[in-house]
Amino acid sequence: MEARRRIAWNLRRLRTTGGLSQEALSADSGVAVPYLSGIERGTVNPTIGLLERIAGVLGVDGAELLAVPPEGAAMPEPMRAGRKPKR
Repeated sequence: MEARRRIAWNLRRLRTTGGLSQEALSADSGVAVPYLSGIERGTVNPTIGLLERIAGVLGVDGAELLAVPPEGAAMPEPMRAGRKPKR
């Protein structure tokens, strides 16, 4: 799997398991939502600095974004659109 696809897979996995919407990650990282979406689809090439900033917001080391997904694992499902329930 190429690096862009690994980054896309891991970013979506980390974001959704952390319960962050793209909007929330955008606000906290200073990265525009359309650009984050492009990273998750594997259509853009983010810089190392940008990946470090996103990883910091997610609370992980930048290397986590390059981890090889388990063999045969499906792309993590996106979060449901719309308002999130209040906690």
